[in-house]
Amino acid sequence: MDVSLSSLSQRVQRVALSPNAAAKARAQSLAAQGRDIIELTSGEPDFDTPDFIKEAAIAALWKGATKYTATNGTAALRQAISDKFARDNDLDFPAGRIIVSNGGKQIIYNALAATLDAGDQVIIPAPYWQSFPAIVKITDGSPVVVQCKRSSGYKITAAQLEAVLTPRTRWLILNTPSNPSGAVYTRAELGALAEVLSRYPRVWVLLDEIYERIRFDDEPRTHFLHLAPDLRSRTLIVNGASKTYAMTGWRIGYGAGPAELIDAMTVVQSQVSSGPSAVGQAALAAALVGDQSFIDRSVAAYRSRRDLLVQAFASIDGLALSVPQGAFFAFADCSALLGRRTPGGQVVDTDLAFVDYLLTEYGVAAVDGTSFGSPGHFRLSIAASTEAIAQAAQRIARACVSLNQ
Repeated sequence: MDVSLSSLSQRVQRVALSPNAAAKARAQSLAAQGRDIIELTSGEPDFDTPDFIKEAAIAALWKGATKYTATNGTAALRQAISDKFARDNDLDFPAGRIIVSNGGKQIIYNALAATLDAGDQVIIPAPYWQSFPAIVKITDGSPVVVQCKRSSGYKITAAQLEAVLTPRTRWLILNTPSNPSGAVYTRAELGALAEVLSRYPRVWVLLDEIYERIRFDDEPRTHFLHLAPDLRSRTLIVNGASKTYAMTGWRIGYGAGPAELIDAMTVVQSQVSSGPSAVGQAALAAALVGDQSFIDRSVAAYRSRRDLLVQAFASIDGLALSVPQGAFFAFADCSALLGRRTPGGQVVDTDLAFVDYLLTEYGVAAVDGTSFGSPGHFRLSIAASTEAIAQAAQRIARACVSLNQ
């Protein structure tokens, strides 16, 4: 029997299927029909999980890692994460202030579900990862989107932050390096934001560092909490296995923050999913303490692909690309091309129309900027082969030249 829309909760009606998933599904559908499609929609490493991590998972299975774990994660993994923070970030997070979940997305959901009441506001700089406003909405909060311009590197400024803070503000979400722009906040930028936040004691910071190890810039890597130690009692760090170790399908993310928040998030998780995969947790524990050379090799590959795309786009009239400093995406401004016509006479009046034009006419699958909160842009993933990226850049160049003013 069909379920009428009136039977669904207002909560679920506030959100929709991820635009990334929808774009990928459409590209795959065309490819299944025999079309030559270069698929650059996915935020997923094209590398395989390193063998030593797989081997650790197999060994864990044989040792009996097939049962429920503690809701907040195994003691072994939480200790490995604690050691990671000490080693990589010079931060002290005891295992009791760490929670492990089914990916970083669940960490974010747990935190907002544990802290938001109806009408509470969450500040989200745009361009943003598409799930940020959706998770806010589904946990009864109100997203406050702040448009960040290309001239400011697609990053929120201290003045912008101060202008939107209200008594209902509960969180600021910072994603650095950023999906989709690849932007990395500098020490000075983080310090300026921290100075504003120090005057608003009810505002928490959700620091999404899922791309922490995938960076191309030479900026000194001083952690936000070293610049703002007074904000430690209201900062949640989000990270995970997926991007760094090419473990997207393992579904293991983690968060670190104040004990009271972590305890509340554990309560939420206990009623939503219980503890995450036992074997996945064993795999990440091995990844964190094992050989880290995979990261250097993968980041070098991403950097090379980024450089290729940046160089190619520099010669394409009508496109403007800020050089990504991290993650594995390129976020291009195509607003100068909007309003032009395709050779068939169709007006490309929005970024959605431009992305559709690239896909249907030139076989390049990208994601529109509107779905990231920034109309007039589009995102390409560089988590694909060098050959695919080079060919995609050539096709995009031809597509732009073919548009008539």
